[in-house]
Amino acid sequence: MAVAEELGVDYEVVEYIKDPPDKAALEKLVKKLQDPVEDLVRKDSKFKKLELDPDDFVDNPEAVVDILVKHKQLLQRPVIVKGNKAIVGRPKARIYELLQ
Repeated sequence: MAVAEELGVDYEVVEYIKDPPDKAALEKLVKKLQDPVEDLVRKDSKFKKLELDPDDFVDNPEAVVDILVKHKQLLQRPVIVKGNKAIVGRPKARIYELLQ
């Protein structure tokens, strides 16, 4: 958000826990994604607790969408969408590149 404000770009914040994207929204996001699809899935302690295998999500949009529908907390963030492009906003410098 700070990057968007700094660049004077309008933005919308999606509170993914209160209003998680549904399957259709995630499928649209995956199609716009400029990053490997598996980057949308956080490989954190919850991921490990669920005993998930990171290799199951490599180049597998269906598996990514399915896991994110079931476990919204695993959605990597921030995800930045501009027009027909989307990126995972890490590192922050990538956000500048997309928004400029």
